Amino acid sequence: MRGQPCEPLVNAVTLPVSRAQLKTASRQSRRLVPFNPVGSSQTVFEQARAKTIDTAMAYTLTMITQAIESRTFSQNPKDPVFYNDPYAFYSKLHKLGGPIYWQDYDLWCLSEFDAVNNALRDSRFARLPPAGFAKPEHPAHLSDFSKVEEYSLLALEPPHHTRIRKSVNQAFMNRRIVEMEAGMVTLAHELIDRFEGDGQTDLLRTYAMQLPVTVIARLLGVPETQTEALLDWSHAMVRVYTLTQTHEEEIEANKAASDFRDLLLELIGQRRAQPQDDLLSHLVLLQPDALSDDEIVSTAVLLLNAGHEATVHQIGNAVKVLLETDNDRSWIDNDKQTDNIVAEAMRYDAPLHLFTRFAQEDIDLHPGVIVEKGQEVALLLGAANRDPGRFNNANQFLPDRSDGATVAFGAGLHFCVGAILAKLEMRVAINTLFKRLPNLHLGTQPEYANSFHFHGLESLQLRW
Repeated sequence: MRGQPCEPLVNAVTLPVSRAQLKTASRQSRRLVPFNPVGSSQTVFEQARAKTIDTAMAYTLTMITQAIESRTFSQNPKDPVFYNDPYAFYSKLHKLGGPIYWQDYDLWCLSEFDAVNNALRDSRFARLPPAGFAKPEHPAHLSDFSKVEEYSLLALEPPHHTRIRKSVNQAFMNRRIVEMEAGMVTLAHELIDRFEGDGQTDLLRTYAMQLPVTVIARLLGVPETQTEALLDWSHAMVRVYTLTQTHEEEIEANKAASDFRDLLLELIGQRRAQPQDDLLSHLVLLQPDALSDDEIVSTAVLLLNAGHEATVHQIGNAVKVLLETDNDRSWIDNDKQTDNIVAEAMRYDAPLHLFTRFAQEDIDLHPGVIVEKGQEVALLLGAANRDPGRFNNANQFLPDRSDGATVAFGAGLHFCVGAILAKLEMRVAINTLFKRLPNLHLGTQPEYANSFHFHGLESLQLRW
């Protein structure tokens, strides 16, 4: 249990009453101590004062413990009922309001839109522990994985984050991304050509995975002959981010990281000798503040894993909800309406549901709930996107809603660097698919993969 737990005063589950909570109890109990009246016996007063402090402390701790108990939930993230529909669980959290303590993760969690959005922008919540606190270390059998993660933007804070982020931003400028659209459309048609005559397909494998990985390979400058390897490496590595991975999955992730790094180092060497019009060449040739090979590798791995995995799942989730709810296809070839569909799909069924931050100081999350400096807090992005306190009819898919917003891309310093690219990929993927296959419908009822953290389908069997 995080912090220094005390014996619960309420006979229930063990609760995370920490040093910060004890400090609060002490402060509140002192407010209840009577002043020393003139002429009173010092000895009698001291005895009365001690008794009052004890009583006040016990009362305050009881109130804190009861408050925490009411906010403590247990939910196995590997329960199929849960990961197929986490929104039923989120509804319970929203009815309570405020932070909750998720026993299975041993984390305090924020689930409301404003709380999550603000925490993403608040410098008191950071991706790294505060100075003087040890950075979480991977075990020895994840040494290669750790090496490619060392300079990931998701694992950095300023000034290191600022330096690398600046070097990548140029590649994701609006103009450059828009120039990629024609190639994306052609690619989408080519992929559909391969399965259109079959009358059925697992869209996740034949389309939703293939389009983003090919786009990111072209952007980076990785040969398209390597896309299947990129998919395998990405699938293996992202399992470590789920917080529920097995030892065997960690071994696979480490091997994938090693193989991916070897390929990238080979390509980096080639680009130094013969630059091309791709992101790797851009990163290699940066001057005067050149990036090291390890920094380039970490950046490239992040762009594949974070960008590709999320886009795959978002395409699959969006197609599923459209087939379940949409009979009017008047939005086809209307970029504005398709963009509204993309935005609402990212709110309604986002691909990333949990992200963590470290408290940089003791932070009062809620009356009686204080996270200590250095403690990790979970931000439930999927729950925030369904917050009925922020959205009207939050559990309905409404592309024309006037209160649209999402934290699917994060916010603040770590806002997704590839957000513009991802939204364009989704618009192209969805528009081209429904235009080419107007009779598209579900072949079987889709089920989600056993991965709450990355919320996406196991498969998407379609017919037409």
